[in-house]
Amino acid sequence: MEGTLKKGFFSRLKASTKKNSSIDNLSKGKINKDYRITEIKSHDEELDNFLFSLGCYEGEMITLISILGGNYIINIKDARYSIDKDLASAIKIEGK
Repeated sequence: MEGTLKKGFFSRLKASTKKNSSIDNLSKGKINKDYRITEIKSHDEELDNFLFSLGCYEGEMITLISILGGNYIINIKDARYSIDKDLASAIKIEGK
């Protein structure tokens, strides 16, 4: 019985950890939460340069302000920008 309890506990613990780690890009982020950018994966150099000009690069903090009509309103370095879902998906994040 003791082995069964331990196995059940660790299974639940593993499942709850997976839930917390499911936010891997900005399109899956929560509103009004700060994240650290871990990577930009747009596969388009022009787009990467555009994001860099906004201050959106690895290590920088980003906040998802709201989602309006498929547009993601973000805050980077005290400035707000609107980006589409594809661009939000290219921004890989981790919780603060």
